[in-house]
Parts: sequence; C-alpha cells; structure tokens
Amino acid sequence: MNLRPDLAIIAANVAPGARVLDVGCGDGALMAALRAERQVDARGLEIDPANVAAAVARGLSVIQGDADTDLADYPADAFDYAILSQTLQTTRRPDQVLDQLLRIGRKAFVSFPNFAHWRVRLSLLWGGRMPVTRLLPLKWYETPNIHHTTIDDFRAYVRERGLTVDGAWFLSGDKLTSAAAANFRAEHAVFLLRR
Repeated sequence: MNLRPDLAIIAANVAPGARVLDVGCGDGALMAALRAERQVDARGLEIDPANVAAAVARGLSVIQGDADTDLADYPADAFDYAILSQTLQTTRRPDQVLDQLLRIGRKAFVSFPNFAHWRVRLSLLWGGRMPVTRLLPLKWYETPNIHHTTIDDFRAYVRERGLTVDGAWFLSGDKLTSAAAANFRAEHAVFLLRR
C-alpha cells in the first residue's frame, strides 16, 4: 500500500496485533494498511464527514468526532497506540490533545509539519509572507493550521512534560534525514511518545 511517508514510518513501527486509535484518520489509509499488514484492531476518529464516509466504505471502524472535545470519552489505556498524524497543529489545545492521547494509548505517535524548516524561514525572510509549500499547500487564510510548531518547540514540550521519546524520525521531502539540525533541515517530524 502506498502511504504518505510519515504514515509509512508509523505503520512500520506499530506492533503486529496491536489495538490502535487513529485520531484525525482522514480516509483511513493508515488504518487499512495496519489492518492488512499488521493485523491490528484499528479504530478511527475523524472530523470531516466525507473522510468518515470514505473510511467506512473501506470497511473500517471510524466515527465522526473532534480531537479537541471527544477524546475524553475514551477510557484510559484502551489502546496500545494512539496516533495523531498531521493533526496536532489544527487542534485548539494541542497540549490537552496530547495529554488525552497518552491517557488513552500506552504510546502515542505524533507527526507534524516543521514550521522552522529552512524553506519556511526563507519564505518569511525574503518574501515576508506565510509560506506555501508542498507540505503546507494552502494560503494563510485557507489553512486549518492554527498552532504552528517546530521540532525544537515539540522537543521542549516533551522535556517539560517529562515524556519519554521511544522514537523520532525526520523527513526532508519524502526521505529520512538525521536528527542533527532537524529543526532547520526537516520538513516533517514523527515522534513515538510514552509517559
């Protein structure tokens, strides 16, 4: 199955047979891959009704809901993994959503675009305007992104909260790049966290 690079990293690192909640699951591409390749028990939460319909049409267990308000309804430790891919920056209270993820799942995968990538910096420096890139394709007034974060911001958050990082992957384009200078070089980050 052809997955987005961050989703492929997540799929490769979920234990076979695990219980997974994919928050902001989109059309269910990751859930379908996990079900087919890892035999996981995957559930999804998605805000967009069209994406919910597409995921359900794939035979996936997805409900419509909002990460900002509906995660509190899930019991603690109900899942082995809670996944939040390219959704953190669209939530109203990312800190509360992360707390809920780590309450619901024993571990949490979080992926997000890095707003400190050199192309973003260059766009602001030379053009003086919010960037439009392959990973951030919408103009500032169209984007669902309301909390722009960087890899270094996220690392500081993890340290402040006393969370453990079990894995971190950094993408430049569709390829992995080293952790060295990731805040400058990586367009996208994937973290695997636990309390």
